[in-house]
Amino acid sequence: MIPRIYIPGDSGALALGAEKVAKAVRAELAERGIEAKIVRNGSRGAYFLEPMVEVATANGRVAYGPVKPSDVKSLFDCGFLTGCHHKRWLGAPDQIPFLARQTRLTFARCGVTDPLSLDHYKAHGGLNGLQNAVAMMPADIVKQVTESGLRGRGGAGFPTGIKWKTVLDTSADRKYIVCNADEGDSGTFADRMIMEGDPFVLIEGMVIAGIATGATKGFIYIRSEYPHAVAVMQKAVEIARKAGVLGVNVLGSANSFDMEVRVGAGAYVCGEETALLDSLEGKRGQVRAKPPLPAHKGLFGKPTVINNVISLASVPVIMDKGAAFYKDFGMGRSRGTIPIQIAGNVKYPGLYEAAFGMTLGEIVDDIGGGTATGRPVKAVQVGGPLGAYFPRALFDTPFDYEAFAAKDGLIGHAGIVVFDDSADMLKQARFAMEFCAIESCGKCTPCRIGSTRGVEVLDRLAQNIEPEKQIALVTDLCNTMKFGSLCALGGFTPYPVMSALNHFPDDFRPTPVAEAAE
Repeated sequence: MIPRIYIPGDSGALALGAEKVAKAVRAELAERGIEAKIVRNGSRGAYFLEPMVEVATANGRVAYGPVKPSDVKSLFDCGFLTGCHHKRWLGAPDQIPFLARQTRLTFARCGVTDPLSLDHYKAHGGLNGLQNAVAMMPADIVKQVTESGLRGRGGAGFPTGIKWKTVLDTSADRKYIVCNADEGDSGTFADRMIMEGDPFVLIEGMVIAGIATGATKGFIYIRSEYPHAVAVMQKAVEIARKAGVLGVNVLGSANSFDMEVRVGAGAYVCGEETALLDSLEGKRGQVRAKPPLPAHKGLFGKPTVINNVISLASVPVIMDKGAAFYKDFGMGRSRGTIPIQIAGNVKYPGLYEAAFGMTLGEIVDDIGGGTATGRPVKAVQVGGPLGAYFPRALFDTPFDYEAFAAKDGLIGHAGIVVFDDSADMLKQARFAMEFCAIESCGKCTPCRIGSTRGVEVLDRLAQNIEPEKQIALVTDLCNTMKFGSLCALGGFTPYPVMSALNHFPDDFRPTPVAEAAE
């Protein structure tokens, strides 16, 4: 039997040197005259162990990591193709503590299978959900997704089933499914991991959405900064089409659905669904006024389902295992699992899929291991650049949409960025305003002008110019932006600014220059 060596080929692993390791492994195989198959799988998400090389042995897969090119010769010398012990030995991948504690539903295959092998995908439960869906009535599919409690994983947390039912109930000669893969939040990489590590699960989810709502065409809108994801998704779509997963007779049924990949220009505001639609139509990405809702008049004026990558990738397991199975995970109105992305100044960065309900403290301290610098954690920003900064006093907050909202925060795309006690929260608040000013589409005044004024006010505060006046001014400005902006970019920028101000007030009262000199 030809040995199989798994070396991740996704962007995260490549950034950490996986390509150099793969090259060294190929060279060593050639030099020793060993025939082996190298599989470029996706990452399992434990990025602190990447590049993580795995080998299939008679007793199962054995992992080694983080592997450097200089480790390759000694790995072969000790016989790693049979699972030998080595300084990089990690044992069975699913027994690594970071991975063993997870509840992997959406990411069950990520890092396990060959991303572009449909046979691998099917061997690990792929297409079971679609097989069930093609034998069901559209309304029954929508009902199952609704009963599962699945909510939008892109940030808004809107019930997926309700959105689908709206499109199903709207009459039109043409309907669309649009996948929002414009993953622009800081500290987020779940969408990219799925597209590069398990692209067929996204395709399957989109096809199910099409059958459920009567849509026959789908588009995956991917940001231009994700060239590897674009390439993998394009290949996967071609493979799926040739295999009959896409086309006029999906899996031999009477259902028709096809899709294509579109690349965005990298504007953060195009993560907002209506700006995304404008971009997809070839226009400048600007937020549209609502109503009408995209579910009624979306892409090219037709009823359109717009869902995030993780929302759509979560559908196959629901259609395979059932609504009750999925709903059994989670808490309150937050059902199922959520892929938490842990980044920033943290000891164990990576993706951690778990049921809703873990506390922020558990995620940061137990799973993330605290800061990489070893200094105390000062703040954690949850939900991207528009998310609130939470101090340690709020670390008992459970990871739940409503629980975070009650603390003036948001889960967003579930990206967590950790900061130690050297962080200056006034500078972080200024960054939020500057980010909004740069990324604003310019359509509404509170966002376009408010963010620019916000930078100016915070600069005056940093110079200690009438600090109490500046604090009152930025508070009033945030209130105007929150309630007057057309979309979440301007409307949510006050979250990081005000949370930083409220939880870290000392950072907003700089020491006067004269005092500092003394």
